Amino acid sequence: MLIWTKSLALAGRLPVSTINGSVRSKKMSTRTSTGGSSGKAAPIIREFVRLDGGVTASAGGGQPDVIKFRLVSYNILAQVYVKSSLFPHSPSPCLRWKARSQAILTLLKNLGADFFCLQEVDEYDSFYKRNMEDHGYSSIYVQRSGQKRDGCGIFYKKNCAELLAEETIEYNDLVDLLEGETSVSADKQSETLTNKNNGAGPNNDMSVKSSPEHHGDPNDPRVRLKRDCVGIMAAFKLKDPFHHIVILANTHIYWDPEWADVKLAQAKYLLSCLAQFKTMVADKFECTPPLILSGDFNSTPGDKVYQYLISGNSSSESSIRCLEELPLPLHSVHAFTRGEPPFTNCTPDFINTLDYIFFSPSDCLKPVSILELPVLDSPDVMGGLPNYNHPSDHLPIGAEFEITRG
Repeated sequence: MLIWTKSLALAGRLPVSTINGSVRSKKMSTRTSTGGSSGKAAPIIREFVRLDGGVTASAGGGQPDVIKFRLVSYNILAQVYVKSSLFPHSPSPCLRWKARSQAILTLLKNLGADFFCLQEVDEYDSFYKRNMEDHGYSSIYVQRSGQKRDGCGIFYKKNCAELLAEETIEYNDLVDLLEGETSVSADKQSETLTNKNNGAGPNNDMSVKSSPEHHGDPNDPRVRLKRDCVGIMAAFKLKDPFHHIVILANTHIYWDPEWADVKLAQAKYLLSCLAQFKTMVADKFECTPPLILSGDFNSTPGDKVYQYLISGNSSSESSIRCLEELPLPLHSVHAFTRGEPPFTNCTPDFINTLDYIFFSPSDCLKPVSILELPVLDSPDVMGGLPNYNHPSDHLPIGAEFEITRG
């Protein structure tokens, strides 16, 4: 079931006509771990680059009135989805669990972020939790609903932050909200939720009914909204050089480009949950916490989900009206600084940006550096991912934030 779902995800993404030489590489600061020429996984480790130019030496600033911390968001590609038939362009050795798991761990270790927001984590108890603990990280995790084996996790350095509160987000709860609504008729609900985003992908003639993931009638909103997607949000107390509370959230939005209504409903529910959680944290700890939201949103820059997350405006109706207006103002880190990257997901059939780090505008919180990303003609991404340099079909994205004492 999950394998077929992933194959649809790969087939249903937007096509790429070519990767040509019109995009020129600029000199980048990178490090490569051992083993590239010997056939072993050798992940590329790129640097955090200050927005005012130069490469940051470390996350610590040494200033008594400034907290600096780094956050990386990364869809690591669940091993349950890794099949040679789904990634025929990838060398078989780099798809094996032993090689991929060590490559991912090496990449995370060398990036050295204070917080990692990971998606598609499917070996949490058996591998990631224990190994990340060995590198000084505690973690929280939520597995996807139903029979799905992967989920979202937040890993944080124990010497940097203390976990104060956490809550999970179950997008299947949208079904309960739908059944509890009385202001919208069942006919209107069905009509709205079956208004698909036609033309969103190259395989529009491939019916979503053919996937085992879609049990029941997809025209039924209660079936349509039950996608088993999740998120997790938490309040952390940053410890050094002074205490400050920040809220971090991590999520993975539904993938299908033809089900834009479902993805938008999830985005609205996400911000509604975050607003309530932020209010709870503010009241309980008597603070005004800044918020950072990251994840794989399966949405390209400028589409309906993206526009809603940054502006609250959407041209698409949804029967799930969590809130009439955007509950939280958010900026995308990359759009706010240097513009969205050309891609964070790279396969022969699809190259575009799906992953984001959003933050709430605040007088005390600002991004000061971002993790450098490859350009289209970088040798390490040519031919598509995963490969020996990148253990996932996604790229890690990251930012360093600065909090100034009020």
